[in-house]
Amino acid sequence: MVTTPQSEIHDVLRSDIPAVLALNNAHALETSMLDEERLAELLNYAFYARGIDGGKSGFLLAMNHLAAYVNPNFNWFKERRRSFVYIDRVIVAASSRGRGLGRKLYIDLMAAASHAGHDRLVCEVNIDPPNPASDAFHAGMGFVSIGEATIHDGRKTVRYFEKLL
Repeated sequence: MVTTPQSEIHDVLRSDIPAVLALNNAHALETSMLDEERLAELLNYAFYARGIDGGKSGFLLAMNHLAAYVNPNFNWFKERRRSFVYIDRVIVAASSRGRGLGRKLYIDLMAAASHAGHDRLVCEVNIDPPNPASDAFHAGMGFVSIGEATIHDGRKTVRYFEKLL
């Protein structure tokens, strides 16, 4: 992959918030809808909040196990793992897919998590509604399935994944 200034990973800045919010909400079915206040809250909890091209091409938000994050998926891991970095959301714009940006963000997160002394990354992927592209991506990145749950009053079923670092 040729690296251009637009494909460089950078911390999410205040000026990136409109682009990150737009990209997130275009993929609310796979993640969840956010408003500016909720995004600011997630950024405050974040262990890792990085994007590409000002958040227009992609971004990844992750929290470590110490975050005061209230979320059923985060709580599932908190009940079962002593230490982890939880990938809350990763989105690559449709126009930027196939360029390795998701992989690049994950590799950068793995380096940051390892450097901070964390031993695992965790996340969930929708089973219902299905997200087969994300299932395949996580399998390709070495994540393994460790459980499932139905959440949000039965509106969503997820599969939980883990990758040891």
